[in-house]
Amino acid sequence: MKKLVLYIYALVLFSVLGAGCKKSFLDENLKSAYAPENTLVDPLGFEAAIAGLQNTVRDQYEGDQGIIATMASGTDIARNGQATSAMVPYESYGQLNSQDVASAGFWRWGYKTVNSANQIIDAIESGSTTLTPDQKNGYIAEAKFFRAYAYNFMSSLYGGIPLVKHSLTAPKTDFVRAPADSVLNFIIADLNYAAVNLPDFSKLKAQGRINKSAASQLLALVYLRANKPDLAEAEAKKVIANGALRLINTRYGIKKDQPGDPFSDMFIYGNMRRNQGNAEAIWVIEQNYNIPGGFSPTDQRRRCWVPFYVNIPGMLIADSLGGRGIGRIRPTNWWTYDLYKKNDMRNSGFNIHRKFYYNDPTSPKYGKQVVVTGFDTIQNIYAHTTKWNYYTDQEPFGTITYKDRIQMRLGETYLLLAEAQFKQGKLSEAATSINVLRTRANADLVQAGDITMDLILDERARELTAEEDRRVTLMRTGTLFDRVQKYNPTSAGSIKAFNQLLPIPQAEIDLNKDAKLDQNTGY
Repeated sequence: MKKLVLYIYALVLFSVLGAGCKKSFLDENLKSAYAPENTLVDPLGFEAAIAGLQNTVRDQYEGDQGIIATMASGTDIARNGQATSAMVPYESYGQLNSQDVASAGFWRWGYKTVNSANQIIDAIESGSTTLTPDQKNGYIAEAKFFRAYAYNFMSSLYGGIPLVKHSLTAPKTDFVRAPADSVLNFIIADLNYAAVNLPDFSKLKAQGRINKSAASQLLALVYLRANKPDLAEAEAKKVIANGALRLINTRYGIKKDQPGDPFSDMFIYGNMRRNQGNAEAIWVIEQNYNIPGGFSPTDQRRRCWVPFYVNIPGMLIADSLGGRGIGRIRPTNWWTYDLYKKNDMRNSGFNIHRKFYYNDPTSPKYGKQVVVTGFDTIQNIYAHTTKWNYYTDQEPFGTITYKDRIQMRLGETYLLLAEAQFKQGKLSEAATSINVLRTRANADLVQAGDITMDLILDERARELTAEEDRRVTLMRTGTLFDRVQKYNPTSAGSIKAFNQLLPIPQAEIDLNKDAKLDQNTGY
């Protein structure tokens, strides 16, 4: 027995030493390393990749705390309150140039999202996976949706941009800008694939995953950009016809027995997801307090939209006042005083906070209305939407907004439908589509003769303030310059027609040494 053990030991030792003489024995084969070639092979790997892609998309406005504010400030609906350096050029347009911090951040985020999506698509199309045909189609559809979402955002901001159709594994320095029409056609192809192959709500693996109605909603918007309003109308109608979606017309959710209204119910944390009763929601980015990876690290929406009322002596942080904001965004006077009529539900005290009262019991002014003048009306006390009100006792300072984000809902679908009908001259149909929302809001109905692009944009502001990227909407419709001139006196004197597009980041132009990456006019 002893001889047998020694023999086996000698055989093993000889095998190891013999293998050591071959170069291949020293080659690394890291089976545990996280890399596309050894991770994107089975459903577990692709689930992780999709989760990572969703995380990247959620972090769309990372970086400077005020980057999300650039989507509203300097437009028709808002001006800067307490501004960060990144916000300044988006109100004082003369300072917007190719060194711009926010523009560079949007560009980096966009191509990071595109490359992550391309990795998933390329891995599946390589044929080296264990996925079933249905699994392949499903993962490709999710990746193509997010790729289309990123390309739509970037091309709305910059116009024609480089089209990267496959993942990059080595540095590339010869990018060229594709024509705007080519980019739109590429987006449309991705979304048509996604709309066919994504599941409906009832078949989602998890409620936070992308569904076919989200693809149709984005496709409707992109068809409008491509001047194909008939196709946009068809896609919007597909969404509306989905029996799982309906406008919120009655009270629901965790505060339905408290004062409020159906519109405000949608924006209460705990009500925003479909499984929480929000049947209007199409795509919701879910966030959770105190869960690793459960929130965007610099999500500043509450800080942007809620004023810095705690700067006023006699005012304390309160849940009822929206938590601790710092007043980065101050709505324009047009939005504050002229946009809404009193009977419009979206103008109720539950949806727009207009009056503040001293709430510190130790203050001699306790219970009296706060009246401010001068700069206090720009940063500390002003009328504001309550959509981003949020507070938790565990984090009263309010650094991060842990609130869910409704990226798409049925209210916008009707507005896209109205825009598509208007562009085809179907004014009666467009009025009917808008009146669906105005009926819900108890607002006066519009007639066919009232329908203009300005009216549609006004209605988008009433319905979607603090939800839509207002700057992108005005760029998409070619109305940014005109509406800033008309409604935002703070920026009217500095904005130029060429500000309809953002500058291509200069760093990208400089690094692209083997081809010319053209700059947008004016920068």
